[in-house]
Amino acid sequence: MVDVVRRRGRARAAERQQPLGVAAARYAAMGWPVCMGAYPRQERGRACSCDRMGCPAPGAHPASPAWQMQATVDINVIKGWGETRPEANVMLVTGRVFDVLDVPTVAGTDALARMSRAGVQSGPVAALGGERMMFFVVTRGMPADEDEWWTCGLDSEPEAVTPGLRWHCRDSYVLGPPSRYGAGTGCRWMRTPEDYPLPDPLRLLEHVVDACEAL
Repeated sequence: MVDVVRRRGRARAAERQQPLGVAAARYAAMGWPVCMGAYPRQERGRACSCDRMGCPAPGAHPASPAWQMQATVDINVIKGWGETRPEANVMLVTGRVFDVLDVPTVAGTDALARMSRAGVQSGPVAALGGERMMFFVVTRGMPADEDEWWTCGLDSEPEAVTPGLRWHCRDSYVLGPPSRYGAGTGCRWMRTPEDYPLPDPLRLLEHVVDACEAL
């Protein structure tokens, strides 16, 4: 058990030290679209590399408003980003290959415990500092018949339906590990996409919603 904990610790340390461009290329090789993100700064009145004074999400948003068009899996393009803007964060674009169920850490921890008891595999899970956890699932995409999916509006206004839950699907994005945001807070994998395949969202949704409603 001690050896397992040590290996996990070394893996997390290696992830934090991994150049962001290398991480972006790794995601692209998996077929996950990425775009270049802003990055946090330590300047008076400017906590983010963007031009917005008082940015509400320093380093946790794309660098360009044209991010949807710029999102790519082209390794050569991504290598160019790594060479010209090595400090830029990695943004993972949702609604194309995967969606993300984003919940408070307390709810996320509870959801994992519920899944374990039910014998349900979580898929990839990432932590945003100590505040939020992200569950990566197969995307719902753009179904031909919207009424066959979430008629309650969970995908468009999830926190209005289930407090604490944010559903990142089409036209959205999340921060990709090992990016950093705010005052240097890190984003890291708890369960990596290499080891945990993307699951069907319906298999996770019940446990995530129940955990959020139990807060």
